[in-house]
Amino acid sequence: MPAITRRTRVIEGAHASSLPVADLIADGRPAILRGIARDVPLVAAGLEGAESAIAWLKQFDGGRPVTAYVGDPAIGGRFGYAEDCTALNFARERGSLSGYLDQLLAGLGDPNAPAIYIGSTDIDQYMPGLRAQAALPFGDPQLVENPPLVSIWIGNRTTASAHYDMSNNIAVTLVGHRRFTLFPPDQVANLYPGPLDPTPAGQVVSMVDFDAPDLARHHGFAEALAAAEVAEMEPGDALIYPALWWHQVEALDPFNAMINYWWNTSPGFIDTPQTTLLHALLSLRDRPEHEKKGWKALFDYYVFGDPTRAGAHLPEHARGNLAPIDETKARRLRAQLLNRLNR
Repeated sequence: MPAITRRTRVIEGAHASSLPVADLIADGRPAILRGIARDVPLVAAGLEGAESAIAWLKQFDGGRPVTAYVGDPAIGGRFGYAEDCTALNFARERGSLSGYLDQLLAGLGDPNAPAIYIGSTDIDQYMPGLRAQAALPFGDPQLVENPPLVSIWIGNRTTASAHYDMSNNIAVTLVGHRRFTLFPPDQVANLYPGPLDPTPAGQVVSMVDFDAPDLARHHGFAEALAAAEVAEMEPGDALIYPALWWHQVEALDPFNAMINYWWNTSPGFIDTPQTTLLHALLSLRDRPEHEKKGWKALFDYYVFGDPTRAGAHLPEHARGNLAPIDETKARRLRAQLLNRLNR
């Protein structure tokens, strides 16, 4: 990868119970929380060796099949699209957690072992008891009021190509080392996203091979690199970053495990903006430029500006959907949309 000089800021001495999560997210940039999870027992097991970490994790196998992504050694651990972009370069499988852990154990030290990672697996559903032993006791009201989805990621040397998530994230490295390469959301064009369908795991990923970028084909990537930063993670470190930041994640050791915390502060009845994006492709993208310019002004007024502005000059009883959305209004709006989409 071309050199990136900017390093993610580091916060030393952080404790989960007193971590100002809301302030860090509002700050709008990533931060490494050095050593915040050093006392988690899995960290100690991992420092003893991959074998100890695998044995420790197997005790929490809840017996439910998990999803694993398995790639041929030829992909070099980089999960993404096949050459023609109509398929993926790996297989998605279902099997027992212990079985995949045994495969990872058997492949230690084998350069021809397949690339394997078990991604975004809900620990409460699939690894009962793990939360009590490995989750961090975050005390910030933002996380207390918006309980995060807590998931585990397990695998060998793999790379999750650059992508964005629609949730805020705290990623905790527990076994092995990881490298996050992060880009602010405004670099989307310079990261050359792949197809919206299929995607490796639900989110579109960058088409750029960071290890050997083709700058003749992806010339804007040089600009993305100028805006990028790198977070080098050790066992016990965590990385906090806001939603929609692009990030490539490299698991650097023969065996790696990470737990992450995803959350949003929007109420549960608020729909995902990804649906809005897809509908905009259907309804707006291919209209004449002068119409799109007009619609952009309307979106700025109704959506991206001050949320109170569009209804401020109207009597309160007449504001309708311009008033703050509650669960009842959300259901009504959703019904209107479904009726129009089903025309």
